[in-house]
Amino acid sequence: MTSDLELLQNYADRNSEEAFAELVRRHLDLVYSAALRQVRSPQLAEEVAQSVFTDLARNAGKLKPDTVLTAWLYQVTRRTAVDVVRKESRRQLREQIATEMNAMNATASDWTHVEPFLDEAMHTLDETDRATVLLRYFENKSLREVGQTLGTSDDAAQKRVSRAVERLREFLSRRGVTVSASGLVVVISANAVQAAPAGLAATISTAAIFAGTAVSTSTVIAATKAIAMTTLQKTLITATIAAVAGAGIYEAHQASTLRSQVQTVQQQQAPLAEQIQQLQRERDDVTKRLAELQAENEQLKSNRNTAELLKLRGEVARLRNEANDPTDASAKALAAKMNKLKQRLAETPSAKIPELQFVTEQDWLNAANGKLDTDADYRRALALLRSAAESKVASMLQKALKAYLQSSSGQMPTDLGQLQPYFDSPVEDAILQRWEIAPAVTVKSLGMGGDVIITQKAPVDDVFDTCFGIGPNGRGSTDFLSREVAPTMNPVWEAFSAAHNGQWADDVSQLQPYATTPEQQAALQKLMLKNSAGQ
Repeated sequence: MTSDLELLQNYADRNSEEAFAELVRRHLDLVYSAALRQVRSPQLAEEVAQSVFTDLARNAGKLKPDTVLTAWLYQVTRRTAVDVVRKESRRQLREQIATEMNAMNATASDWTHVEPFLDEAMHTLDETDRATVLLRYFENKSLREVGQTLGTSDDAAQKRVSRAVERLREFLSRRGVTVSASGLVVVISANAVQAAPAGLAATISTAAIFAGTAVSTSTVIAATKAIAMTTLQKTLITATIAAVAGAGIYEAHQASTLRSQVQTVQQQQAPLAEQIQQLQRERDDVTKRLAELQAENEQLKSNRNTAELLKLRGEVARLRNEANDPTDASAKALAAKMNKLKQRLAETPSAKIPELQFVTEQDWLNAANGKLDTDADYRRALALLRSAAESKVASMLQKALKAYLQSSSGQMPTDLGQLQPYFDSPVEDAILQRWEIAPAVTVKSLGMGGDVIITQKAPVDDVFDTCFGIGPNGRGSTDFLSREVAPTMNPVWEAFSAAHNGQWADDVSQLQPYATTPEQQAALQKLMLKNSAGQ
């Protein structure tokens, strides 16, 4: 496969559009994702990505031969995104962040806590360590490929990767995000690079090539400026050109908005798409078996084996029905699991909370979409259902709190009953009695601003339940178990790491020899129980 620098040299020497388009295809997802994490706007992230690749086109012939293009693009993306953020006012930035947090409706997950700090943590690494992490986990290259790119051995690359990941983990720990090295590797590999909007690669390739190519005629120069123009490069132009460009900018804005909406729908449909792909594979297997049975059917016809022929005909008819409707069996199975979960809730009054009145049928399906074989599986599923309900109430509380703060000169309420006039519709006292106003340090990792926050008084299930917090700057979530066991388990993790040359356990069960006190053993049992659910 042609290397990045070979493609870049081909573009610099011959103005090869194909070479530059291939570079955009390889690295667009990384650049777009890094920009999106920092600017928090799909439209601005697209413009940052276009600016970065325009810079690449302009500097194609100037990069050093030993440049790691992935690291170069990542650094340029960060600088460009920082410039964008600095040009936004503090008020607009706070409103944008709050809006994004409202839209997330996120439940507890490592990525939710890691994402806001990832790029800041990456910036603390030196250039070689940062390039190593980008190649290994952002682009999912093998250790051999990382070593070849950096001009070192596989073992040296492995050591550098481990050291860099540990530094990232320590940085996140100082920000209140507790995650193991192996867990950090998993969430970065799975989430750090997302698919850029469809059609963006073609737009960027065209704009960057025009911007990076030296053209002599004034007409083409004017066209280049119009194509390369983004909201990062606003400038005054003549009234005549502005009148013509206005329509194009409006259409581009409309197209960008539609792309953002399509991306949101695609993200929502991703789990269903995976299930559909699995069903399609099963359908293909059934179709293959159908063809084999039809061949055997024809052979049996020639042998006049009537009894076996009738049996095969029945099997062919059954398989044909399955092939024509591959989703029916899966849908029925999921509905059956949802009914089992509803029955379990009815049989477990202690698992019920008044917030469950707000869950939808889709929330039930999401909670039931996993294994339901053990008691731990059912506890996990019911906790997911409660989390969906509590997330909706947290959203209502956040909206009411925002209105209250505006009317009280920023003073937090002293009693949740003071928020009743600010709800869109009255909230039952039974719900408000499950929540309380508590010191912000109660949930240190959320960082919602202010001295106090609104959170649940206690979990229903201390192993699986989610803890929400609402403060002056927004809302977030973590899990009750992490809050409970972190102080107890920190010495256990450190003992394991010291005994394994600084490495972290891949599975919590490996920590058993290092849990020496009854408290540590009890906390470890809870962690192992949580990890076993749904597997």
